[in-house]
Formats: sequence, C-alpha cells, structure tokens
Amino acid sequence: MMSHSSKHWFLRFDETEVAWLYLDKKETAVNALSAEVMAELAQILNLLEKHPPKALVISSAKKTGFIVGADINEFSELTTPEAAKEMVSRGWYLFERLERVPYPTLALINGHCLGGGLELALACRYRLVVESSETRLGLPEVMLGIFPGWGGILRLPRQVGAIDGLDMMLTGRRINSKRALKMGLIDAIVPLRVSEQVAREWVVSGRKPRQIKGWKKWLNMKPLRSLVAKKVTQQLQQKDPHQHYLAPRAILQLWQHHEGNALKNPKLLNQILSSETAKNLLRVYHLQERLKNEGRPEQYQPLQQVHVIGAGVMGGDIAAWCALQGVKVSLQDQNQAAIEAVMQRAATLFKRRLKEPRAIQAALDRLIPDPHGHGAAQAQLVLEAISENIDAKRGLYAYLEQVMRPDAVLATNTSSLALEDLSRDLKQPERLVGIHFFNPVALMPLVEVVHQNVSSPAHQQVVDQARGFVGQIGKLPLVVKSVPGFLVNAALTPYMLAAMRLVDEGYKPEAIDAAMEAYGMPVGPIELVDMVGLDVALAVGKQLVTDALAPVCLQEKIEKNQLGRKTGQGFYQWKAGKAIKPKAEPVANKLAQELADLLASSAKQQLDQQVVKDADLVDAGMIFGTGYAPFTGGPLYQRGVQ
Repeated sequence: MMSHSSKHWFLRFDETEVAWLYLDKKETAVNALSAEVMAELAQILNLLEKHPPKALVISSAKKTGFIVGADINEFSELTTPEAAKEMVSRGWYLFERLERVPYPTLALINGHCLGGGLELALACRYRLVVESSETRLGLPEVMLGIFPGWGGILRLPRQVGAIDGLDMMLTGRRINSKRALKMGLIDAIVPLRVSEQVAREWVVSGRKPRQIKGWKKWLNMKPLRSLVAKKVTQQLQQKDPHQHYLAPRAILQLWQHHEGNALKNPKLLNQILSSETAKNLLRVYHLQERLKNEGRPEQYQPLQQVHVIGAGVMGGDIAAWCALQGVKVSLQDQNQAAIEAVMQRAATLFKRRLKEPRAIQAALDRLIPDPHGHGAAQAQLVLEAISENIDAKRGLYAYLEQVMRPDAVLATNTSSLALEDLSRDLKQPERLVGIHFFNPVALMPLVEVVHQNVSSPAHQQVVDQARGFVGQIGKLPLVVKSVPGFLVNAALTPYMLAAMRLVDEGYKPEAIDAAMEAYGMPVGPIELVDMVGLDVALAVGKQLVTDALAPVCLQEKIEKNQLGRKTGQGFYQWKAGKAIKPKAEPVANKLAQELADLLASSAKQQLDQQVVKDADLVDAGMIFGTGYAPFTGGPLYQRGVQ
C-alpha cells in the first residue's frame, strides 16, 4: 500500500485503494490550518492527481478534535492588503480545487470542526461525524470581526439553506452533531468503533450528496436573495443599530452579491481585515484564551460532587449551572419553596440548552434538593451563597468546618466582603476561597476567583482547585485579590451610582441606558442595577463608597420593595426575564462619555491596587464580567493604558 508523510499530514492507501489523509499539526495541541499546513495539502492533492485514489477520506490524528480553523497567530500578523488577499486566496482556491477532484471525498469529523475546518469539510462531497456530545461545528469568524473567506459563505447556505446558513455565520453560533444532522450539514453520526468502516463504505457508495430542497433551496437563488438580505439587514439593524460591528454586514453582502468570494470585492476585504474592530476582537480572543488557560491548572482533578448553600437567585442558578455541566450538586436552603423555585428554573434552563429528554432528565437527576444539608459532608467543594451578612456567614463556616471533608474546598460567592474578615474564626482560614459568579449565571462567562492576602502553599492549592473548578464548568476564571468589591464590582459600583444620580437629577432611566447601549454596552447601567438587585446594589455601594449618600431613587425603590428583576419591578417592570422599557432618546453623548470614563477610571484604580496582575486582565474582567464593549478592546486598552 502506498503512503506519504509530510510534516503535518500522513497519507495512506488501504487495500481497497481508498486514500486516508490524517492531519496532525506538530507542536500544537489542536489542528489549525496554517500557511504551511495548507501548502502541504496542496502538495498532497498534486500527488493524488498523479495517483488518483478510488476515494479520499480526510480526518484528524489528534484526539483534541478535527480542525479548529485557520491559524489565529498568522491572522494577527497581517499588516498589508496584499497579505490579507494572499491569505484569503490560499484557502479559497485550495478548497475550490478540493471540491472539483474527480474522486469522491469525505470528511470524517472527530471533535470540533470550526472556521476553516468546516470550510474544508464543506468542500468534501460527504461529511460524517464521530459520535460525541462534545463535538461542535460552526463558522465563528464573525466573533473575531472577520468573515469566512475560504468558501464557507458560498457553501454553507448552499448546503443547509440561506436562513440557517446566514444565522450560523452572522452569530458565530456553534451547533452540536444532532442539530447539524437535522439541518443537513452532515450526512450521519457514527460510533467511534465503526467510524472508519462506515466512512470507507460511505465514500465509495456512489450515493448523491445530501442537498436541500424546496423553498430552502430557492432562497439561495438570485431573485430571492434580495428579499432574504432585506429581512436580515433589518435584524442586524435591531441588534447593532450603531454599526459597531462591520463583519455581519460584510458576510451578508458577500453572500448576496459575490457568491461568497471576498476576492471579488478587494475594498471590502481590506476594510474588514484591517479594521480596528477586527484587531480589537482578536485581542479579546487572546484574552479569553488566557483566562481559559487559567482554568487548566496542573494536577487538577475534576470534581464529582458540589454542595451549594443558599437557594436564592445566585445560589440556585449556580447549582443549576453546575448540574448542566455534568457535576452532581446538592442544594441546601431552609426554605423548601425556594428550592422548588430553583428546580423549576433549572428545568427551563436544561430544556433550552440540552433539547434531548434523556439529557434533560440526567441534568435534573444531578441537581439534588437537600434542605438539611447532608451533602456538605460528601462534597469536594462547598459553596456558600447566602445573604451578605458577615456574622451569618461566619456562623455557617464554623458549622461547616466540623462536617466537611478535610480535603474539601470551602468557597464563598460574596460580592464585596473581604475574605480575611470572613475566615477570621476558622481553624484553617487558608481553606476559604472566593468563587464569585455574576448575574445571570447562565449568560455571564466570568467568575472571579478571590485569593486571600496570605503567602501559603495550602491556600495557593485551594486557589488552584477553585480555578480548575471554574474551568471545569465552562466559565472563565479571573484570579483577583481580596479587596472590597474585588475587580468587577469595585469598577461597576461608582458607574451605577453615578447613573442613578442622573435619575435623581431628572434624567429618564431609559434615556441613560439608551446612551450607554449606543456607546456599545450590552445593557445600560440602570437596567444592570435591576438585574443585580437594588438591595444588593445598595449593600455593595455602602461597602465600597462609604463617604457618599445612596441615590434617592435607589432608596425609594427599596422602601417599596421594588428590587428589580427578582421582584418583577425595579426601575423597570420585568416580564419573562426581560425589562419593559419605554423608547427614549439617549441623553447627551457628553454624559455617556463621562459615565464610560468613570467606569474606566474605576477599573484603572483596581489595577493601581494590583487587584489583578496587569492591565490585560483588567480589560478581560471588564469585558467578560460587565460586557464592556468588546469592539473597543477593553476600557484600559481603549485609553492607551498598558
């Protein structure tokens, strides 16, 4: 049997003359399509042109997945229009060539298939996915402020239809294997043990490639594209009325007018790839990867059981999220009704995220009501999420220290109290660590891991365990020093208080929010107060801004028990988890800029206090913990603070 090896690819012919091509990008944990990898693929296609196989199967030799996309580092090095054009040309023409080879081709997808990886798979005649709940497929380039340049804009809508294809590309959404099969993106899902056998039989079967039919096919045709584009443009305008993000509109334009080929519009190609937005979103990607790495400490063993105390909004949602992520969770609260409410919210979350009845039931089975707290003795991590009362927390810790496993981590979700004060009466104070989630738990990616101001190997081990746990449940851990408010709340609180003082001066809450949303924030500061809870905002404000009076509007709302989303009424009325906001003209740009500058100034103060290691981590905390406009690159980067 013939075989051929290059640095990153291995080609072999089996006894049936089917060629098997495996990618194993050297010196990296995952497969990415670098210029070198692509050049070697072109050489292999040259070889197969001389020695045509009966069929070709392309797969990955890595256990970490199929292909995660183009090489991000090479993209960040693009400095000229010519370099950008060369990078797009490289993939466009190579995958066009792959699509035209005279023998049938099949992508055997084992693990994540993203970006350029999916564009390569789309250029094959067939696509099979090895069965795994972890696998995701998508074209997430828009998240970097760019577009799929190697044929994805042409082939994905052609394969699944314009509506589904554009939705995937414009949102960057990644879909699981079952969704991909239902959509028509892949041909089948196969068990690992028979995947190569099925791939061999499938690729030589002569069956017609899977294609869309009916109205889904018609919407790709030129006469109807303009109707689709008009509707999608309206949706983009609603989501991004100030056009902070250019890539979604570029994707739509390339699909509508250029058959997905950016080489036909060099001006647009250069505009997108050289934009400040793309550079800033690439920076945000690297910040995210840095935090992900924080969640992979050495020697960490995934936790099997967690005990959460407090079935309020935060404690309940934390418990539900852990169960969603595969961790067994016992939830303790003296109020049985509160636990029941959590179970109802959790069921809604599981149905929305998991879809499949068996997976939903399995997640519900992992979330165990535990009003008497029996789970505290078995758990590897006990997380306290009760009210911000230091005496109540200390009393709880004294009891927990008697019943917890000696090797278990004791964690608090406190949003403002110093860990040194909370741990004062513990026999082993170094075992307490902060694991501070943000509301809403299911949507906010950041979790602050709060370390005490002690130099102790034992405490460092606890911090490492906390980092690993946060990474295990799919969140981004940011290690912060124990100071009042840590990083995010310490920066947010002056900003929210200043916004509420504008309400005291007569400005409408919705006008203030509209101005900050126009600035690029996902929600305005007044809506944010409602989401946090007005009582929580007041308590944190007293902790952090001790020399200032609380805004009058805040005090009045609290006196009426209008605490925001959790009571259905705050500055806004809330229905089905959404604020009912009257339309309003934004307040003056000057006021919005002053609020943004205050937020940045407060963040800079936390850097000066060394709450985190460096300015990049401050920006990461503000972007992933507050939603600070990602297209800016972060508040400190935006203002030139290094």
